[in-house]
Amino acid sequence: MARQARAIQTRKTILLAAAAVFDERGYSAATITEILARAGVTKGGLYFHFASKEELALGVIAAQLEVGPLPPQRTKMQELIDQGLLFAHQLRHDPLTRASVGLAMDQWGEGPDRSNPFHGTPFQSWANRLTQLLVEARERGELLPHVDPAETADLLAGSFTGIQWMSQILCERADLSERVTVLLRHLLPSVTLPQLMPTLDLAPDRAERLLAQRPAETDEGGDEEGEPSARISA
Repeated sequence: MARQARAIQTRKTILLAAAAVFDERGYSAATITEILARAGVTKGGLYFHFASKEELALGVIAAQLEVGPLPPQRTKMQELIDQGLLFAHQLRHDPLTRASVGLAMDQWGEGPDRSNPFHGTPFQSWANRLTQLLVEARERGELLPHVDPAETADLLAGSFTGIQWMSQILCERADLSERVTVLLRHLLPSVTLPQLMPTLDLAPDRAERLLAQRPAETDEGGDEEGEPSARISA
């Protein structure tokens, strides 16, 4: 168990170090040598978990979607709200999430190079997750008849991206939860059944209350001799 715990911690340390380097220098300028120095691990330790710089960067980007388990809710629309508000909370308080979004935006800003291994990945992944929630909401009769889940998910994902970037520029995301609440308060009535709206909790402190309800997480994984290691949770 001690070796297992070390492997989990090593992976987390590497991801945090890589996220910081990518965020500061961008993907192209970042080097494995710099990441190794920042993480304080051996090259063998890094390559046990990540086979290349590209794989490491994809791991960092994937972390922005790992909001962890949330308490089940009576409606899928509340679960969609909870995903967004917890993501906003992580952007303010979790350095790995902040850096992964920074890396995604950095790659997006370099131009529409379709050979770029990160092109579209984080944005499409987030939209896919929202689409699935909206499909389930439609099956439960929570949406207005005209709503297309994929179109709505793209709108929500794009709007969230713009809101978080604006909040970052203006105040380093200090007001992000409030901005996301305003966004949802304006958009949700156009897709959600009117009778459902009063039941939805859109308060900016929703994420903090959800985290207080979440049971302590236990890490599972493998050691550095070849057994699978756990994913990192934000």
